[in-house]
Amino acid sequence: MRRTMILMSILIVYSILSVADAQKEKVSGEWPAYGRDSGGSRYSQLSQINRENVGNLKVAWTYRTGAEEVKGVAARNAAFESTPILIDDVLYLTTPYNRVIALDPATGAERWTFDPQVPLDRRYSELTSRGVSTWPAANAGRSRQDAARRIFLATIDARLIALDAATGKTVPGFGENGEVDLSRDVRVVDRSNYQVTSPPAVIGDLVVVGSAIGDNRGVEIERGVVRAYNAMTGKLRWSWDPIPTDRRDPARRTWAGESAARTGAANAWSIISADLERDLIFVPTSSPSPDFYGGERKGDNRYANSVVAIRASTGKVVWHFQVVHHDLWDYDVASQPMLIDLKRSGRQIPAIAVGTKMGLLFVLDRRNGKPVFPVEERPVPKTDVPGEQTSATQPFPKLPRPLVPHQLKAEDAWGLTDKDRDYCRDKIASLRNEGIYTPPSLKGTLAIPGNVGGMNWSGMSFDPVRNLLFVNTNNLPFEVKLIPRDEYNRMRETGATNRVKGEFGRQTGTPYAMYREPLMSPTGTPCIAPPWGRLAAVDLATGDVRWESPLGRIPQLGLFGARAAEWGAINLGGSVATAGGLVFIAASMDDKLRAFDVETGKVVWEGSLPASAQAAPMTYSAGGRQFVVICAGGHGKLGTKRGDFVVAFSLVESKK
Repeated sequence: MRRTMILMSILIVYSILSVADAQKEKVSGEWPAYGRDSGGSRYSQLSQINRENVGNLKVAWTYRTGAEEVKGVAARNAAFESTPILIDDVLYLTTPYNRVIALDPATGAERWTFDPQVPLDRRYSELTSRGVSTWPAANAGRSRQDAARRIFLATIDARLIALDAATGKTVPGFGENGEVDLSRDVRVVDRSNYQVTSPPAVIGDLVVVGSAIGDNRGVEIERGVVRAYNAMTGKLRWSWDPIPTDRRDPARRTWAGESAARTGAANAWSIISADLERDLIFVPTSSPSPDFYGGERKGDNRYANSVVAIRASTGKVVWHFQVVHHDLWDYDVASQPMLIDLKRSGRQIPAIAVGTKMGLLFVLDRRNGKPVFPVEERPVPKTDVPGEQTSATQPFPKLPRPLVPHQLKAEDAWGLTDKDRDYCRDKIASLRNEGIYTPPSLKGTLAIPGNVGGMNWSGMSFDPVRNLLFVNTNNLPFEVKLIPRDEYNRMRETGATNRVKGEFGRQTGTPYAMYREPLMSPTGTPCIAPPWGRLAAVDLATGDVRWESPLGRIPQLGLFGARAAEWGAINLGGSVATAGGLVFIAASMDDKLRAFDVETGKVVWEGSLPASAQAAPMTYSAGGRQFVVICAGGHGKLGTKRGDFVVAFSLVESKK
């Protein structure tokens, strides 16, 4: 009896301490993971900066990373997309070239830097790094709180590196001299097209990484294997291939013939979420290769274009939910799956919100993958391309409604001038155009939305007090055209492929190459009516869209003054919601960081930046002050103002 009482006492004390740890994490002024927590809620309980005083927000400090000094091939497409993390009173971030920087959070003073010496003479498919991760994770429990903290970096040349958080030196006991070569034991066709651009997920003593793979090169390209490594030793614990190779797996039957053995990609290039309590990670997967022709991979292609729940301790699939069957539009699951506790009908639901490039938001029970809001399969257009086989239906949530348009008719064409509008009207009329999921065609197809979204890697933020989810979207249709192989070869021989403004994809191993470009007028504005970029608030108790506001401006349209503010802009970069009743976001093509009122969607503050910020901001507390920090360095492919700035804002006393 005495032994039983002692054991019960120990369990009660441990339970109290565990709850205390969880509460500390919830109210902490730290930002210990890319999305604030391992589920990516991007919500801070800090409220020192609020709707009443946000007008007093000023630049507190600025740090320059030195990345602007990099020149040549690498620099042209670089994008500064990093979101810093704050743990143990140190701010950690990365440059597009994977240089890790540790800063004093109160002053911006440099603590240390680490350069992994990424080769910059390669033509990388993507040249960016969205940040680092830390171990032990903030929710690791008391058993690991005495472990020496590590910073984990995954690089664009496919390495996983462990750094001592205090010094920035590599950890000798991890892998080989502090790093693991991620190109081992996977089919790597081209090293410059096999990368990691997002921070790893950390759950317990595991570090989990996906990969970024160059699209549209061919059928037999790199495979999107997800791998878990021991955080102490770097030893591989398990690997999971989103293209099922086990013939006993029911998902394998959704890949015709031997296509599951040949096809590549379906990779997880975005942020993987983790639920320590349930021993689950949630993997967002992309389209199989190539994106725009699936005749060599007929079937639904299950596990691709999905969110997949995997048991972290074993690497086994628990459940999966596919958002697009047999993807032909590059509709990757690009956003981090957001883990939230949803208040609905008087009960708490452990939910997962999945944002998509289609502008559809799926809300699921994260225990089993079942929809919280009903989802129905609806008929969609069929292909007319020889060799292709489209899915007869696609999934649509009944709530919330689509957050971007799914149709653009010729009579609805938009332009700044009559000439622009006439051009757009004729262009739209010349394309196959039956709304969303119109398959790519030989004559050319209007893809709405285009492959930039809808929602992209920018992700979402969630206010648990108000049950509001905030998401930024793009409204930009594309033209997509399949080109017979012989015709494409002639175009290359004559140089015709160099005389267009769009993008070609070889799609080697298929009968067709691919061409795509955004649907734009001669003066460079989209052929669809604005706003072209929005920030929306969705009430997850009801599924209603509470408000939508234009997001940002296109600098080239500055002559149109106040009108341009209502048009919004194409955007990449997420938001952060705070207990102060604010949503902070940059993301737009201009050089502003904005604060929106969570209740109304009204812009209540704008802060000027030295460069455009295609990154997600974060907020933390240091020295009794709340800071909002954003990486402002622009985006090569988007063509925004470039730089290498980290900018921190905080309150100043108003002048009487």
